Amino acid sequence: MDSLRGIESFVRSVEMGSIAAAARQLGISPAAASQNIARLERDLGVRLLQRTTRRLGLTDSGQVYFERVRHVVHDLEVAATAVSALNDTPRGRLTISASVAFGRHVIAPLIPGFASLYPQLSVELVITDRAIDHIAEGIDISVRFAEQLEPSLIARRLVTVPMMICASPDYLARRGRPTTPEDLVHHYCLLYRLAMHGRLFRWTFLRDGTLYEPDIKPKIISNDIDTLTSMVLAGAGIARLGAFISDDLIAKGLVVPLFGDNAAGSETIAAHTPFTFYACTLDRHSATPKIRAFIDYAVAALSSR
Repeated sequence: MDSLRGIESFVRSVEMGSIAAAARQLGISPAAASQNIARLERDLGVRLLQRTTRRLGLTDSGQVYFERVRHVVHDLEVAATAVSALNDTPRGRLTISASVAFGRHVIAPLIPGFASLYPQLSVELVITDRAIDHIAEGIDISVRFAEQLEPSLIARRLVTVPMMICASPDYLARRGRPTTPEDLVHHYCLLYRLAMHGRLFRWTFLRDGTLYEPDIKPKIISNDIDTLTSMVLAGAGIARLGAFISDDLIAKGLVVPLFGDNAAGSETIAAHTPFTFYACTLDRHSATPKIRAFIDYAVAALSSR
């Protein structure tokens, strides 16, 4: 049993980059994690880690050992959850990862109602736009849009979200209203930079069945959608927002939709294809009662949106 604790502390420390980070994920103190690794090293008779004040590194022996045992921790977790799946009551800890904007505006509001249904379950929501690793970070479900899907993941569709090109009434009063996408070259456009690869989020449009991309000169760029939204509200320019953000703002008259079916005075075209979001799990064996319960709950809750 001590060896298993040592292996778990060792693998998590390597994956997380520090013993302290591994301890936080395992729910133990850094001292306990360090002691677990020290006992493992004594049992093996080799040094596995090189510890300095700035970084944690693998020795040659540690590299070989890590490659051999890195999947052991995950396999043990899968085995444990498979056994507990015999009991259909969701229990334990459920960790969900979602992109920042979708996580804040769509996933987070679902959590309180879901958590209240299952007293034996605790939920952690990880909000980030960076790429995540299910195994290394202990993620049960990652919510991703189509461009983020990986062949190794099992994906189930949650919801499809229209994209809206929006500006504030104040901006349009000052700068005029574009009536075609080609007019955007004369306007201040606020663009989103995707964290996963650093490229700008392209504005493409569908006109008469043809997909095309007009010339756009970015005035402001940000890697956070909510930041761009606040700039739109301040009259800084035009941005492309998901309907889960723009719908409420449009209803309150804070922003005006451009080019869509409900955009008066502009050409009626589609602002690219909508975004489809998926709930992703590592493999079919990971579909434990707690995971199935949340995905079913989210699909049902979002079906009316």
